[in-house]
Amino acid sequence: MKIALMETTMKQLLALLIPGLFLTACAQQSVGMANPASVYCKEKGGSLTIKKTEKGEIGICKLPDGTEIEEWELYRRDHPQQL
Repeated sequence: MKIALMETTMKQLLALLIPGLFLTACAQQSVGMANPASVYCKEKGGSLTIKKTEKGEIGICKLPDGTEIEEWELYRRDHPQQL
């Protein structure tokens, strides 16, 4: 009787572990794509700093002339969306 109980317990354990192993094997890796606004800031000769605000963190680009501008604002300004 004990052997049958152990077999059932082992089968249940395997039934839980095997799908878990498959799920972890299928986990996606991060792409590692660079933020286009940050890249553009660097291309313009700027330096990037992160500023903490009440709403979260934002990237500030300090351009060679001393101008400080939010990185996405700079990117959108210089790359207007064309329809």
